[in-house]
Amino acid sequence: MTTPVNLNRYRKDKARAEKRAQASSNAAKFGRTRAEKALDTARSDKAGRNLDGHQIDPAEDTPET
Repeated sequence: MTTPVNLNRYRKDKARAEKRAQASSNAAKFGRTRAEKALDTARSDKAGRNLDGHQIDPAEDTPET
């Protein structure tokens, strides 16, 4: 006689494998490379520096009497 087989375990393992395959497919299709992420970070940092550099100080903005 053979040992009993838990069919729930195999069903869940199959579902996990399908989800993993779908996730890796989506990562390849929609994911960004490390270089793209670094470029976006660099652009964001530069934009922040530009905004900070062009900010007008409130003390300098008031007219002197």
